[in-house]
Amino acid sequence: MSSPEENAALAAELAEKEAAARALAAEIAALRKRLGGPVSPLAPARFPALAPVAGVTLAADAAGVRYKGRDDVMLVRLEAGSVLAGTFTRSSTRAAPVLWCEARLAALATAAPAPRAIVVNSGNANAFTGAAGTEAVERVARATADALGLAPGDVMMASTGVIGEPLPAERIEASLSRLAAGLSTETWERAARAIMTTDTFPKGATATVEIGGTPVTVSGFAKGSGMIAPDMATMLVFIFTDAAVRPPVLQALVSALTEQTFNAITVDSDTSTSDTLIVGATGQAPMAPIERAESPEADLLRGALGTVMRDLAIQVVKDGEGATKLAEITVTGAESDRAARKVGLAIANSPLVKTALAGEDPNWGRIVMAVGKSGEKADRDRLSIRFGDIPVAEAGWVAPAYSEAAGAAYMRRQELEIGVDLGVGPGRATVWTCDLTKRYVEINADYRS
Repeated sequence: MSSPEENAALAAELAEKEAAARALAAEIAALRKRLGGPVSPLAPARFPALAPVAGVTLAADAAGVRYKGRDDVMLVRLEAGSVLAGTFTRSSTRAAPVLWCEARLAALATAAPAPRAIVVNSGNANAFTGAAGTEAVERVARATADALGLAPGDVMMASTGVIGEPLPAERIEASLSRLAAGLSTETWERAARAIMTTDTFPKGATATVEIGGTPVTVSGFAKGSGMIAPDMATMLVFIFTDAAVRPPVLQALVSALTEQTFNAITVDSDTSTSDTLIVGATGQAPMAPIERAESPEADLLRGALGTVMRDLAIQVVKDGEGATKLAEITVTGAESDRAARKVGLAIANSPLVKTALAGEDPNWGRIVMAVGKSGEKADRDRLSIRFGDIPVAEAGWVAPAYSEAAGAAYMRRQELEIGVDLGVGPGRATVWTCDLTKRYVEINADYRS
């Protein structure tokens, strides 16, 4: 048996080694954070080649807002003749930049087209920062306007990152001369990377359409990975087109398309304080302005804009924190489209459904549970469920031809389609979600450390 002195020495040695181990673990974690975590297995092979948009230039810079050694501020300038539209979070704790943009867009709705700018930082959400947050937005808007020769009211701002920490506006102000000098038509990917937080890949999409014989381009990018639930967009999204379109028409298109795209996705059912979607139209395409939302020309622009918005929305889900599966959930046979959407989101947000997806478990009983908890009308004896083309349940019971082996094999796919028919009406909706894995917990437990 060891003496008390020997035990004390061993205890001291153990404490020293444990402290060294903790220090080493912290150093390893810091290095991993600097290198970045693993890229989502659902990520595209590369950032797409976005078509330049006439009248749009972009730049990015490492301002050191929070991150070291990476771009964390981006600037967009839209030339004379530009109009803006947008949608924002409905959170009651909206960030200062959101409140600024809401007020500015309301004022610009009846203003003449003019040069505009958008400045965005990552690493700090400037949310729940009181009067200091408002002052920081105003400082950055003034400095941006001075750097570009604009009015402060023509500058939009968005921030993403940690909530409750004062925004170091002086660091963004110091970077604006470099940003203004670096504006380019080719800087799409760098701008998209500058607004990332826990994202594992930058997200971009582009589309073209001919309107009245004139080629029109729509290109944009987004960030989003966690704190994603439909209540506007729960992310940052910036989309641009050279179409000529009146502000009320553009706003009508954006608002309607948001419901079908960014408001139809969920990662974790949490709504951000900072959700911002801004669409800018430069009017540089040689075409007559689109005057009415219900016109053939507006329908063509709606199609191209909708393609880009849907693509970006699904990319956000594919980059859901820790995601390994993308699930498209289509609900039919509901009392209304609204009811179908509510049921779809009840399924998409269910931790039990999402963990079943992660475990590749065809546990369709969890889908039945989620339908029931939604509060919407469903006919138990007409309810049907399918995985892809595989009938799983029908007439309120397991399908006679269904086999667990077939369901399990289907669940091994990375991209899944789940169909549910409620058997009570014409309502229909599609939502997108991802699985819930251990990696989600790791990312969010370590986010501020």
